[in-house]
Amino acid sequence: MTTDPPTRRGSGGQRGAPTAASDESAFEDILHVLGRQLGDAGNQAAGPRGRRKLKKATFEYDDSATAVHTMAGPSGYSLASNWFTQLLAQLAVANSITKSQLCVFLFVAGGQVPGTGIAQFTQQEITDGLNKLAAQKKDGKKITRSTVNRAIKALCEYHWLEQVGNGKIRLNVTLWFQGNSSAQHEVLAVIADDHGDEPGVFPNGIGPVQHQEEFDFGGTLHGREERAG
Repeated sequence: MTTDPPTRRGSGGQRGAPTAASDESAFEDILHVLGRQLGDAGNQAAGPRGRRKLKKATFEYDDSATAVHTMAGPSGYSLASNWFTQLLAQLAVANSITKSQLCVFLFVAGGQVPGTGIAQFTQQEITDGLNKLAAQKKDGKKITRSTVNRAIKALCEYHWLEQVGNGKIRLNVTLWFQGNSSAQHEVLAVIADDHGDEPGVFPNGIGPVQHQEEFDFGGTLHGREERAG
């Protein structure tokens, strides 16, 4: 005469499937505990086993912390370093950055493909994009393609941008990024594979600790005369 082996418990074992009766009993136990904690268990009619039966439950949820931001326009939103956005304003007031450089950077930053850190623009597309409103005005002042070309070269020297192929410009994603943190770290890993992770290579060497406002903008930009038009 043989007997069935006992059911093994653990990662390699197989438990018997729970029955509907056991699930209902466990659920009623949970409700009973909740009722006691809320202090109203004794004020409700008891079920056949002395436990309250659920008649109706209502749940209300707060807004999720990961809910999508509501932003003007269909392009979504980007995340930017607060230090960097203040630096842009300070450089503009101090005339330490040209108008064309500032405009080219902002236009490119706003045109990233989400999650990549890449903006797919040719220099002519940047020129046309920046001139969109000026073209609607009589005698509107426009930026030229040669000015855009000089601005991109300067922005690459500052490690704000990087040219990565025909019609592709990579943003320094520690300054401005469209996407979540996981995507940003993936992009940073790709950049590190391309350049290494030395302090002076793209995208490193930028931030309040490195004092880029003194290192990059102390003399080069003050002596540079570059006008849009």
